[in-house]
Amino acid sequence: MKIGMILDAPFPPDPRVENEAVSLVKAGHEVFLFCLKYGNEKSSENINGIQVKRYASNKLEYKLSALAYTVPFYTFLMQKKMHQFIKETKIQALHIHDIRIAQAVYNANKKFSLPVVLDLHDNMPEVMKLYPHLQKFPGKYMISPLKWKQKEKEFIEKADKVISVSPEFLENLVVRIPAVKDKLVLVPNTIRASFYTDYKVDETIVNRYKGNFVLLYLGDTHVRRGLQTAIESLVFLKDKITNIKLVIVGKNTTDVILKQQVAHLKLEKYVAFEGWQNVSLFQSYILASEICISPLHRNLQHDVAYANKIFQYMSLGKPLLVSDATAQKRLVEKNNTGLIHLDRNVKDFSEKVLTLYRDKDLRHQLGENGKQFIENEFSWEQTSKKLIDLYDNLSF
Repeated sequence: MKIGMILDAPFPPDPRVENEAVSLVKAGHEVFLFCLKYGNEKSSENINGIQVKRYASNKLEYKLSALAYTVPFYTFLMQKKMHQFIKETKIQALHIHDIRIAQAVYNANKKFSLPVVLDLHDNMPEVMKLYPHLQKFPGKYMISPLKWKQKEKEFIEKADKVISVSPEFLENLVVRIPAVKDKLVLVPNTIRASFYTDYKVDETIVNRYKGNFVLLYLGDTHVRRGLQTAIESLVFLKDKITNIKLVIVGKNTTDVILKQQVAHLKLEKYVAFEGWQNVSLFQSYILASEICISPLHRNLQHDVAYANKIFQYMSLGKPLLVSDATAQKRLVEKNNTGLIHLDRNVKDFSEKVLTLYRDKDLRHQLGENGKQFIENEFSWEQTSKKLIDLYDNLSF
């Protein structure tokens, strides 16, 4: 089948899009990827078997995307590009990544009547409520998460199949829209086996933290990810674990808040802000750590989605300390791969760190459980089978 994947962003990078597309290509399908470019990138390129088609965009279109379901300008502009893409590639099915561009795709598809697979990476309407620009004028009054939630429901009902990233997300959809139960397919954001089998260790990173008891955080560092809890815990933990170090690999525009907190609490000696690093270095940071954390704030998005970092942590045999956000709590408890702390509860977080610090055998056992879980059940090679099956049986 000739599959048209739709991404209204530059490519690469997008690990989920690439993982899905490469797996479908390896299964014998042709994948054409619609994406955007903001510079001099090639208009057409083959990346790992994916036939990438880039369409010129600009800052104005990007800003209009936030208003996609307030005013129709973004949809109108994308619809024209979409029509051209479908016509030129002669695809037989459409695979939409998230809902921002969905209306444009459905509009363009009226002439072609292709089957549509809707791939929900996030609970977008709930995520939007957490965006800083929606907390103040003018975004607060121009962009309605409720309207996006209504459009999401409309797109789900129209789609032939709907993919999502966690059982909790699918359960939420069934409660909201019972009639769509039979079209839902689970395709989690897991990691490829190559992440934990084919990598090089950067000894400078390992040596940098040798002698430290490292708590590691990888990924987006927005305050909703819970790092303020981990930072505050160091006020207590530094006296119990004198060589403790919180290593933060990632970035966000809210990092200024985290750095101010560290300075205010005089914790500079105990926190390392590494900024964003190449993914090829992630394994080295994980191997340099003792405990890997995901202290997410509980909300309607985090309760139904996994952070990809927890699979990266587990794949290299590290014990987890995660908040009680529903999805990650269930996964960690079910597979006995770490400890759970109460969301935003500094005392509970600190106590769980001490429990792991004092029991090396427990750290090893939890880490080994996670490693076995990833290798035997939850690598991309295992979880992508439902995606392949979906397209092998999709009518067009």
